[in-house]
Amino acid sequence: MIQALFFLKALHVIGFVAWFAGLFYLVRMFVYHEEAHDRPAPEDEILKRQYNLMEWRVYRIICNPAMMITWTAGLIMLGLGLYSPSVPNYLSMGTPGWMHFKLLLLVLLTVYHLWSKRLILRMEAGERPFSSWQYRLLNELPTLFLILIAYTAVYGKAGSLNYLYLFGGLILFIGLLFWGAKAYKKRRNQKAESGNQK
Repeated sequence: MIQALFFLKALHVIGFVAWFAGLFYLVRMFVYHEEAHDRPAPEDEILKRQYNLMEWRVYRIICNPAMMITWTAGLIMLGLGLYSPSVPNYLSMGTPGWMHFKLLLLVLLTVYHLWSKRLILRMEAGERPFSSWQYRLLNELPTLFLILIAYTAVYGKAGSLNYLYLFGGLILFIGLLFWGAKAYKKRRNQKAESGNQK
């Protein structure tokens, strides 16, 4: 049973690494897809078609299978912990409620995953739901999920998770991310303006 648990843990890690990689790449392509509107014809249409094709491939070939592997391996491990005395029961060990909080984060990440599909469909239909700047900010959302899930799993299992520190650190990190994104946007606009003046 322990060997099965190790196999499932490895599968779970592989699944979530691939899932996050796919989500990071997917929203980065949304940025480029939106910026393709600024290109002259026919280049804009060629780029938009190509980005839409790439978005679907990443979503269907990377994100969907990785999400399913993550959920399946994780839920089987939880189930084994409930019914096998040789497997840790993650629901009752460590900091109270940490696994429930982690599962809530995974549900929210799954909602984000499904919402990304809706964005692909809208862009495919020619809609422009967000600006490239907004997509750049949206691309940081999986980072926040990754931080919360990783810290919750590590500290929660060890029994030393402090939710106040977790959320305080997250708010600080969000502030730094937003500040960095604003600085990047300002620098980019300055380069564009200096390029136009030449």
